Amino acid sequence: MLYVLKISDKQDSADSRFAKILAAALQDKTYKLITNLPDFTAWCSKPAAQKYGSKLFFALQLPPAGISTNYVLWLNTIIAIPNCLEGCIGSVLIDGGSEFFTKKLGRELIWAANAAGCCFPGKPLVEATGSLANFNILAQIQGLDNFAAYQKSVLQLIEKLQRFQLPIRPTHNKQHLLVLHASSHQTSNTLLLWKLIRKALEEKAEVEEISLRNGELVDCNGCAYETCLHFGEKGSCFYGGVMVDKVYPAIKRCDNIILLCPNYNDAVSANLTAFINRLTALFRQDFASFATKKVFALVVSGYSGGDIVAEQVIGALNCNKNFILPAHFALIETANAPQSVLRCQDIEARANAMAQRLLH
Repeated sequence: MLYVLKISDKQDSADSRFAKILAAALQDKTYKLITNLPDFTAWCSKPAAQKYGSKLFFALQLPPAGISTNYVLWLNTIIAIPNCLEGCIGSVLIDGGSEFFTKKLGRELIWAANAAGCCFPGKPLVEATGSLANFNILAQIQGLDNFAAYQKSVLQLIEKLQRFQLPIRPTHNKQHLLVLHASSHQTSNTLLLWKLIRKALEEKAEVEEISLRNGELVDCNGCAYETCLHFGEKGSCFYGGVMVDKVYPAIKRCDNIILLCPNYNDAVSANLTAFINRLTALFRQDFASFATKKVFALVVSGYSGGDIVAEQVIGALNCNKNFILPAHFALIETANAPQSVLRCQDIEARANAMAQRLLH
């Protein structure tokens, strides 16, 4: 069943942009509409079996100032009821009242819903700024005006949501897991956490680890579109190196990607950022292939901010690069002193649970 979860601070007139977009995209579709917090809270409180497989289309309208008070209440419900979206599949529309906050709130909503058990297909977010200037390029490519390009994107988003099915294990015996990191084996709490998970896998998966340390990975330098496309069609990149020699072939082989993300400065570390930036060339060749692969993350912060890093991974690899975001994609811990991650509460149980998510 498709559920349209309409979040707005005001009662819309039928001729508003938001109302027109939803009406056109939902025409001839069967769905249930939820527009108020009590009904949404009641739905979230239902047994998991009654919600499993539900398709959730979050449609958020932002006021001119850019912050919706009603959205905050809905977000609090998602966070306050543990695993309330378990087994659901989601996508998100953000209609902005200004030039800001659309992508920020989109990533935040996806992160919170994912932590509550919701899976998202690749590219699950359509966001429109107040001016629709973010549709300039897409409109030009499609030969449409910006509003028509926006309308078409929302329709395609809903159709993708309706087609998408929860990921299942591949038909071959073992999943191929690609683990990417740039950490030191001597001091990294993030690598220690991964070792706990790998131990729990008990040879049930094929694991390939690639280290991106020691300056071996050159960041993207912004080639012309035609140059990037030329190399991407050959499964390569102008700058070569470890990305072309090791990472690209490994991505093609793998079922899941796991990023090991120590949080040093409230951001994905430099080498992993370079990896993300350099994916563009391969992405242009393997767009459809990326849509069948899942992304996971381990985030270990010395102080706080693990959610910020997790949202960056969502934005870069799920919203931008088309990877599936499986439910509970990130294991987030706080550990500062060396090996202190091993003293986190119930860490072995959480590591075992993450291993099971990687296998299934």
